[in-house]
Amino acid sequence: MTIPFFDGHNDTLLRLVDSSRPDKIAMFVDGTIDGQLDLPRANQAGMTGGFFAIFPPPLKADAASVVSSPTSSAGQLPPNLFVRDALASTIEMVSLLYKLERAGALAVCRTAGDVQNAIKNRKLAAIFHIEGAEAIDVKLDSFEVLYAAGLRSIGITWSRANVFGTGVPFLHNVDPDIGPGLTDAGKDLIKLCDKRGVMIDLSHLNAAGFRDVARLSTKPLVATHSNVHAISPSARNLTAWQLAAIKESAGVVGLNYATGFLRPDGKWDTNTPLEIMVRHIDALVDALGEDGVALGSDFDGAQMPKELKDVTGVPKLLKALLDKGYGQTLVRKIAQDNWLSVIERTMG
Repeated sequence: MTIPFFDGHNDTLLRLVDSSRPDKIAMFVDGTIDGQLDLPRANQAGMTGGFFAIFPPPLKADAASVVSSPTSSAGQLPPNLFVRDALASTIEMVSLLYKLERAGALAVCRTAGDVQNAIKNRKLAAIFHIEGAEAIDVKLDSFEVLYAAGLRSIGITWSRANVFGTGVPFLHNVDPDIGPGLTDAGKDLIKLCDKRGVMIDLSHLNAAGFRDVARLSTKPLVATHSNVHAISPSARNLTAWQLAAIKESAGVVGLNYATGFLRPDGKWDTNTPLEIMVRHIDALVDALGEDGVALGSDFDGAQMPKELKDVTGVPKLLKALLDKGYGQTLVRKIAQDNWLSVIERTMG
């Protein structure tokens, strides 16, 4: 029997927008041979929904500058973006999200009840998430517009600085304790997110910013797609004290499937066994308890292990947990129930 699962992070909207093909809606609705997530494969795998990220460009230039950054302790973050540029690309991807909804591919969900209804009606439940708040101005006017359009989850930073905070570079054997904490505007954004019921995603945020969110937010702490620093010491992964803070808040961490954030050696290598993913889940369960662990693939935004490959490989991961001795109840919590719980406690 297929175990239903909810996913904490995908970059599918960016993949579709970046495609040179004109039939972007059909690419998702009918399926393609490229990419890692589309509707037919999601249905085949048992995916019930997820956080659909909107990531403002320029992605390719920024990614290159991060990966090739100097091997200093701090690394090099890519340049900031202008709000107008980030907002333009964000609107393009939001438009695509709603075109997919009109095509019957998914349901954009604003509340936990919307998510439950979509799952009940066998419709892919999509939460509108922005990865890096560059499209939001310091007066937070665009936040109100995006919120009205359905925004319900925000990653304050991607792996670069913005007017709200500082991210972490994609460097291995580096602690995330890099750079300053949230700005005054960042602190205002956190408070407004709490007030409006918008989830705050700590993935990509540096340690000082993490501490500020933990101090200011009254909601569960969430990292939608991050792993365990003690296993894979990337600046993108979570240290013991961060995991302890998430547990204290009754928060959730979604396992990131990106090979470089899974492997102890930090290599981007598709020959990464599912066993390493299970090791991270073991460590997350130990640190967070059975209610604090979920899935956060990073589909269409990262290199996957060859054995998993795309969304149709998720059942292999869930079977590996069952084979390890995880009971059905715990596997179902990790696969879906823990996300649904924290969504209800955050978004209402």
